Amino acid sequence: MHSSGLYLQLFSIHGLIRGTSPELGRDADTGGQVKYVLELARSLAAHPEVAQVDLVTRLIADKTVSSDYSRPIEPLSEKARIVRIQCGGRKYIRKELLWSHLDEMVDKTLKFIKAFGRVPDVFHGHYADGGYVAGELARIFGSPFIFTGHSMGAHKKKTLLEEGLTSEEINHRCHIDHRILVEDRIIKDAEQIFVSTNHEIDKQYSLYANFKAGRYQVNPPGIDVETFYPHYAPQLDADAGDETTRQARVVLLRELHRFWVSPEKPFILALCRPDQRKNIAGLVTAYGEDKELQAIANLAIFAGIRKNIAEMEENERNVLTEMLLLMDRYDLYGKLAIPKKHDFSIEVPELYRLCADSYGVFVNSALVEPFGLTLIEAASCGLPIVATRDGGPTDIIANCDNGILIDPTNSREIASACKSILVDKDLWQRYSQNGINRVQRHYSWPSHCERSLAAIAKVLTEMPAVQQSEASGRKTAIGKRLTAVNRMLISDIDNTLIGDDDSLKELLALLKANAGNICWGVATGRCLAKTMHILEEHAVDRPDILICSVGTEIYYGATLAPDKGWHRHIAYRWRPDEIRERLKTLDFLEIQEPEKQKPFKISYYLEDDPELLAMVHQTLQTKKIRYHLVYSHGQFLDILPYRASKGKAIRYLSYKWNIPLAAVMVCGDSGNDASMLRGDTNGLVVANYSKELEELRGMRRIFFSKKEYAAGIIDGMLHYDFIGGQSDG
Repeated sequence: MHSSGLYLQLFSIHGLIRGTSPELGRDADTGGQVKYVLELARSLAAHPEVAQVDLVTRLIADKTVSSDYSRPIEPLSEKARIVRIQCGGRKYIRKELLWSHLDEMVDKTLKFIKAFGRVPDVFHGHYADGGYVAGELARIFGSPFIFTGHSMGAHKKKTLLEEGLTSEEINHRCHIDHRILVEDRIIKDAEQIFVSTNHEIDKQYSLYANFKAGRYQVNPPGIDVETFYPHYAPQLDADAGDETTRQARVVLLRELHRFWVSPEKPFILALCRPDQRKNIAGLVTAYGEDKELQAIANLAIFAGIRKNIAEMEENERNVLTEMLLLMDRYDLYGKLAIPKKHDFSIEVPELYRLCADSYGVFVNSALVEPFGLTLIEAASCGLPIVATRDGGPTDIIANCDNGILIDPTNSREIASACKSILVDKDLWQRYSQNGINRVQRHYSWPSHCERSLAAIAKVLTEMPAVQQSEASGRKTAIGKRLTAVNRMLISDIDNTLIGDDDSLKELLALLKANAGNICWGVATGRCLAKTMHILEEHAVDRPDILICSVGTEIYYGATLAPDKGWHRHIAYRWRPDEIRERLKTLDFLEIQEPEKQKPFKISYYLEDDPELLAMVHQTLQTKKIRYHLVYSHGQFLDILPYRASKGKAIRYLSYKWNIPLAAVMVCGDSGNDASMLRGDTNGLVVANYSKELEELRGMRRIFFSKKEYAAGIIDGMLHYDFIGGQSDG
């Protein structure tokens, strides 16, 4: 990768994205957004100011989908590629079910970035889930966050409620309320929000509490005009030799003519996913109710790719079933073509041109259309359009003057608009030529990329001021620091880091002098507030990492940003209410003060008696409760999630930031430090240790210093050659 240009990461999480023959219309996740991000990645990469574009998505290894989606890296061009990151297992799951796995996506993308060796200059999220991941990474690295929503949850919920669905039904299917909360935060956090139309701002983003905090720019997508060339262009001449295009035309004609009794008539074309919002039923009804329209033209509906309708998702199955029932109701056999499959990369451009050659019309009758990429594709081929007036088509027709806007719920209006264009050849010619000329003016990828990069350049010049504003809590560059270092030191606070002020000052000076190679942090049983209080009391600047509440919480750097991935990780099978209920039966346990109880920590006082401790274990194990128990200083009992402890937190950090355990040094003095001292790290026990740690003496990679407190930590650093190199212990 060239170091002189921008490195951009784009995020489209759902996973069904590939560089060749994208399966557009396969399901609800494979609509225009797939085509958008692929063409955006290639177009940005072609710009001389860009060094690398990575389109990051989910890796899927599932027999029900193509093996193409399991390739970790797929080149798109010399400077663009698809990067696939595994999260949430390997099976394909629809995007609405990915929310609980997105923090894993963040963590594994961090690992990829560190291994790649360069932090992206910009993180650009597409759709709400991609926006969440891009926003989290931008916050971690102190980099700009750009967002393109494509469609917004609040508007979708409003539309579905108007259609008669209940909030409960919508949330069960789409997790819409969670999505709306995420989108509201994205609006506030994003340095720039790209929208395709003014309608998107006015009708979608305006529904959010943070609407006025958003920074919006209308930047419509482009199309490849070399692919979507006019229907009369010479590429189809017999002498031109474009065998692939001619073959596509032959296949399409053969497929369409299977359905039509009078194939010589013009035809009305619809091309969309089998989604309720696309209102396929509205178009079929409009055609079925108008005998005059049926006499004038045939109808062709390409509603995604399907094999067996009975095996499809409920939404798609219902839409396609309704389409077939309406076909039968209006007796449209011989007039309505409903092919089952099409190749988007080859056949779709030719399909538009075929329709234009017949003097037909393209219809988008969606209930709402955020943009309408198919409309500008059809226009570029010279095909007039009829489109919903709710959404992006209002901008497209205003810019191109190439068709008629309609109310998608009014079947007569749809039919009337189609007839107006089909029977008036002068009007047809005007709309056709306007579409061809004006798409090139308003909707090209080069112009889109120029606008994008100009906005990014402006944001980059503003970012230093944002980074300096720690009070805002919006950005922290901790990610740049932790991906740059190659060693990590983690210490307990009480009686380890703190205890001797002179040696503490010496240790802090040593860490500061080696900050380019070593990051450092603390691990403590204290909550965050008490951790900060004792560090400030001893004039210790905020460390890079704070592991608090016995390893159940992780925070970073100056802004104390929480590690959401760790919270998500340890929440697995954590049943705190049941644990409290079971332990109520043990009268020798005394619950600690309310302020010492945390979402992932239940704390008791317990006298030092092995038999009592065994009874605690027995009480929990008989109910098959998964937990992790920590007993320290002869009186403190902490019950944690099974996945949580200081040691497990350190191993998680090692994995997340790609710092090998052999390059991690851990320092402690008491029993609640034991889990982090064991293992493949470099363990250090200070001379003033508690008796619980005596059992660790003689273990590999655990060094018992003869010096106390911070002096013992410095002694351990010398023992492990932690400053000059990395020791095998």
